Amino acid sequence: MIADVLAETTSRMTRAVDAAKEDFATVRTGRANPQMFQKVMVDYYGSPTPLAQLASLANPEARSLIITPYDKSALKAIEQAIRDMPNLGANPTNDGNIVRVTMPELTQERRKEYVKLVRTKGEDAKVQLRGIRRKSKDELDALKSEVGEDEIARGEKELDALTRQHVDLIDDALKRKEAELLEV
Repeated sequence: MIADVLAETTSRMTRAVDAAKEDFATVRTGRANPQMFQKVMVDYYGSPTPLAQLASLANPEARSLIITPYDKSALKAIEQAIRDMPNLGANPTNDGNIVRVTMPELTQERRKEYVKLVRTKGEDAKVQLRGIRRKSKDELDALKSEVGEDEIARGEKELDALTRQHVDLIDDALKRKEAELLEV
């Protein structure tokens, strides 16, 4: 029973770490990256639709991105959605067939703001891990009458080790993203 709780906890914590890494990828660096546009929602015929479902994204150069819509009538909506996206600072242009996005060079001040943003996202991910740990600890405590206190104590030590391991994974991803952001 304890093994089941720990297996479920491992699975949930791994998903939380993956979600944090995806969240880090949406923060822009000096380069144009298609992952930054994952959360762009386009108003397509009255319903918000992810950009990736409406167009293909290509990265021909370090600071530019070409978005080719599957439906040419969505060009204006895609352009507007990119312009309205906060923390992107991109200025899209369209030539009737494609949307070209050129990312401006980041200033040192802006890089520091992005580092703060990434740290906040990292802290949110750690809070999520601690929430998962707390719920799992409650599940372990509920098993006390069936298993025994020694087994529960052993399970809690394993739970703490799991939590520490996943927090370290988030810290490593955070350090890599910070280095990427501060790289000129």
